[in-house]
Amino acid sequence: MMRLSLFLFVCFITLQSSYGQQQKLPFQPLDVFELEWASDPQISPDGKQIVYKRNGFDIMNDKADGNLWIINSDGTSHRKLTSREVSESQASWSPTGDRIVFASSTEEGSEIYMYWTQTGQIAKISQLPKSPSTLTWSPDGKWIAFNMFVSQKPPVIAKLPEKPKGAKWAEPARITDRLKHEADGSGYMEPGFTHVFIIPADGGTPRQLTTDNYNHGGSLSFSPNGKDIYFSANRFEDWQYRFRNSEVYKVNIDTKQITQLTTQDGPDHSPTVSPDGKTIAYLGYEDRVQDHQNTVLRLMNADGSNKRIISSDFDNSVSNITWDAHGKGLYFMYDEKGNSKIGYITTSGKISKLADNVGGTTIGRPYASGSYSVSQNGTLVYTQSRPEYPAELAVVENKKDARLITNLNSDVLAYRELGQTEEVWYKSTFDGRDIQGWIVKPPFYDASKKYPLLVENHGGPILNYGDRFTAEIQLFAAAGYVVFYPNPRGSTSYGEEFGNLLKNNYPGQDYNDVMDGVDYLVEKRIVDNDKLYVTGGSAGGIMTTWMIGNNNRFKAAAVVKPVINWISKTLVADNYYGYAHTRYEGQPWENFETYWKFSPISLVGNIETPTMVMVGMNDLRTPPSEAKQLYHALKLRKIETVLVEIPDAAHGIANKPSNLISKVAHILAWFEKYQ
Repeated sequence: MMRLSLFLFVCFITLQSSYGQQQKLPFQPLDVFELEWASDPQISPDGKQIVYKRNGFDIMNDKADGNLWIINSDGTSHRKLTSREVSESQASWSPTGDRIVFASSTEEGSEIYMYWTQTGQIAKISQLPKSPSTLTWSPDGKWIAFNMFVSQKPPVIAKLPEKPKGAKWAEPARITDRLKHEADGSGYMEPGFTHVFIIPADGGTPRQLTTDNYNHGGSLSFSPNGKDIYFSANRFEDWQYRFRNSEVYKVNIDTKQITQLTTQDGPDHSPTVSPDGKTIAYLGYEDRVQDHQNTVLRLMNADGSNKRIISSDFDNSVSNITWDAHGKGLYFMYDEKGNSKIGYITTSGKISKLADNVGGTTIGRPYASGSYSVSQNGTLVYTQSRPEYPAELAVVENKKDARLITNLNSDVLAYRELGQTEEVWYKSTFDGRDIQGWIVKPPFYDASKKYPLLVENHGGPILNYGDRFTAEIQLFAAAGYVVFYPNPRGSTSYGEEFGNLLKNNYPGQDYNDVMDGVDYLVEKRIVDNDKLYVTGGSAGGIMTTWMIGNNNRFKAAAVVKPVINWISKTLVADNYYGYAHTRYEGQPWENFETYWKFSPISLVGNIETPTMVMVGMNDLRTPPSEAKQLYHALKLRKIETVLVEIPDAAHGIANKPSNLISKVAHILAWFEKYQ
């Protein structure tokens, strides 16, 4: 009788569990607005508290926004830093931990604020004409250094007569003589340059330290005595045309004298002063004009002598460097096989891994992202992400395993059945290389069934996808697709040689790598070979068009913000000057045949696949004229097609959460039409 009772009890619990599980829904479109994520965590010098930006989406204003929150490093006392309900960011602890400086929006624009940790008082300490960035404390806590844009008047060609009082004439002509004069996401660039400033930490008048018509920016680092600030810039007469170059400089805060410390042709940047002030660490590489080059970590003496690479044995790019408290080595970030990590390197070059799974701040698709901070005693905090959640705060102490101290999405994701993410490896049929990808299975996956396959190609192409949270792919999986997202050759995080395989050869065998993954999934009977669909944005849009131009296996395609014609793209996009000699040899008029050969429009006569074409109407990176070339060509050929134009959207269509939802909904509706 006791056994029967126990059996019935277990059955009851099992049924209850099953019932509860069935009550979960797949990830829903409106859930996007409920997501939250942590970014820019900053740990106090003593390692006891962390201030970070807590981000979310404003459903009424259709945008991302965030405020500063503070939490103990053991996860207790989680609370908002201030009572202000406006955007706050760029938090930074004072050297003694008694204050936190941050930037915040006001009715006049972004300003610098100070928060006193003992009293909770806050004060605005600036009155700036433009927004500050890279807020940096002096070692004695008396000064805040920052970067700020300084406007200039545009050039004048013709002097026009004055209009009569009250007359309504057209707006005056907009004139530019700059190589780079517009930027995707912000449009026309106001004339002017970014400079380095300092302001007293107790408030006062900002003082401009750099001059001349050059941009000075990036990270800032004080010398221990507070007399010099190290920064990066491109202070060469032909700086516009040497756009990949930057050097490390220092400026004396009393005399404003600027000293150049590096000279190699390439992007030297992110100078960081050692605790004793004797050594400068910085990042960069000597430009060999490639699609991809690893960023290496260098050291030099404070006067610029004795330059040496300490990461030469490391075959991935180094980023986000921080000296340890004793000056014996540096913390850094890197990507390896689609996963972002934190490492530590000694000044002699010995490397150890400290943490995995950094990221989670790119909500739409699973790109690399995230950041970290380290205290004086070596306690590490970083943004951690897994496919099951966006960025949360994780802490590593005494080289132990990371532990999560926040759970920002338990109110939403605990009630959703997400698609499970699995890593896959397969061989390239072109040269036998190992290629990595991931699949996301539909919620409540049934292994006895074969599902339709949706291929999601990443952008870049010199970027990587990974095992990170992705709202868009979860929505695809929730619609019943197995979603496959690969890292074909040209992707980062697999070494410099792999990332540079597309030099003068794009699209190339990356096409084979993607199709080999499709065949692998078909052979494993995971997906139905008769129900294949493909999409991708930017470089992923290029690959999608290339795929349907080379085969007719896909039932439908969604080409998002693509490059269709390298000749027109190269001369129209906001970064038009940056392609020659890396993507293809020479300028388009010097190498017309090659530019055309690699343009997807050259294959348009082969396309039979029903194709949706989507683009943001304000896109300056892959302008709408590119998408229209594909749409118009397909219409002329009477191929089933539709053009979806997203109003007020730049290249980052999904920057507005409603556009993320709209993008996914249109793609799914198009694919559903061809089930």
